[in-house]
Amino acid sequence: MQTQVWTSLLGVLLGGGLAYLAQLTASRQASRSEDRRQASQLAETRRTERLGLLREFISLAEEGIRIAEKREDTADWDAAATAGWLSSARDLVSRLWVCERMIQIQFGDELYGHAYAYATAVDQVLWREYDHTATSMWDHLREPQIRFLRAARAEIDKIS
Repeated sequence: MQTQVWTSLLGVLLGGGLAYLAQLTASRQASRSEDRRQASQLAETRRTERLGLLREFISLAEEGIRIAEKREDTADWDAAATAGWLSSARDLVSRLWVCERMIQIQFGDELYGHAYAYATAVDQVLWREYDHTATSMWDHLREPQIRFLRAARAEIDKIS
C-alpha cells in the first residue's frame, strides 16, 4: 500500500513537472515568435518611412527645379523675383534642407553626401548661384541628381 502511494505521488510529480516544462517551452516559443513578428513589423515600418523620405526629397527637388525654371524662362530674371516667387522659393528651400537633414539621420553618410550635393545644386539654380553664363541649369543639376538617384537605389536594394 505504501508503495502504491509513493508510486502515485511520484507519477503526479513527474506528470506535473513535464506539463510545466511543456508549458514553459511553448511560452518561450510564443515569445520568440512574437519578438520576430515585432522585429519584422518594425523593419517594414522603417522601410516605409525611409522610402517616403526619399520620395519627399525627390519631390521637393523637382518642385525646386520647376520654380527655378519659371524664373529662368522670363526675359528679365531679376524682375521675375516677385514676392510670390520669393515666398515659394524660400519655403521650398526650407523644406528641402529639413528633408536633407532627415536623410542624414536615417541613412548612411554616402547617401547623405549625395543628397547634400543635390540639394545644394537645386538651391543654387533657384538663386542662380552658379555660372549660368557658361552652364545651363540642367547641366548644373545633372551630375548631382544622377549620383543621388544611384545612391538612393543602392540604399533601397539594402533595405528591401
